[in-house]
Amino acid sequence: MKKVILLLSLAFCFSAISFAQVRPVESDKNKTVRPAPASFAAKYEGGMFGFSKKEEGILKFDDDNSRLVFFGKDGKEKFGIPYKAMLVIFPQSQSVQSTAGKVVSVVPYAGLLGGFIKEKRRYLIINFDDPDVEAKGLANFRLEDKDLLDSVLLALSQKAELKSRGDAFYRPKSGDKTDDK
Repeated sequence: MKKVILLLSLAFCFSAISFAQVRPVESDKNKTVRPAPASFAAKYEGGMFGFSKKEEGILKFDDDNSRLVFFGKDGKEKFGIPYKAMLVIFPQSQSVQSTAGKVVSVVPYAGLLGGFIKEKRRYLIINFDDPDVEAKGLANFRLEDKDLLDSVLLALSQKAELKSRGDAFYRPKSGDKTDDK
């Protein structure tokens, strides 16, 4: 009986070792992303110096001046972030309880269902080095859907000449010689 247990434990150990081998990272380079529009609706959530209010507006690629520009509801330019100032850009998703979920949660006997009514909010996060005030900042923009967010990230990374790392894109330091495969 001891031999059977010993053989089974050895077989289990060798099978566990074979699964623990290092495997190459799979890339999603064959994933197709629709082209990003030149301008699109976005809600500014904060992070830029001097602009503390949340505001709905339009983000636009200004390729002539090499920057991403935010226009408010009134159509006036609020601020721009130069492509060269962008250090890291990445997507972020949050699952939050919707307004309908909050209303249902206070209804007697149905309150438990309110916690299950959620919505996904998708954000474009831009980490930048502001050349005007020599400070780093983190600007947040809420976008409509995942496809739009993916296409904007890809287009912005190409325009700003950023390298990819997972879902994020970053500007390597000048001494960094890493290759992106």
